[in-house]
Amino acid sequence: LFLSDFRGAIADYSLAIEINPMYTDAFTGRGMAKFKMDDFAGAIADYSKAIAISPKSSEAYYGRGLAKLALNQTDSGCLDLSKAGELGTEARAYEAIKMFCN
Repeated sequence: LFLSDFRGAIADYSLAIEINPMYTDAFTGRGMAKFKMDDFAGAIADYSKAIAISPKSSEAYYGRGLAKLALNQTDSGCLDLSKAGELGTEARAYEAIKMFCN
């Protein structure tokens, strides 16, 4: 991934989205960068766009779940983590559920 130039990463992902507005990975990557910058609402918006494009994107559900938890949206965040686990990120998702949802 990227090391610490989150603003640069967001600019790059935004350009990729401009070129291809259906590029799920660009929305997911930009969501990750926004999350790292504590822009949790922005991260949720990007992860939600990724999910709208690719409803089976486990990474987007996982990231959105963590961002929602950061905003104390516990029920919704835990549902997203559970969905991420169902779709393929079992170990990370279920570890987060154990830490934050039980």
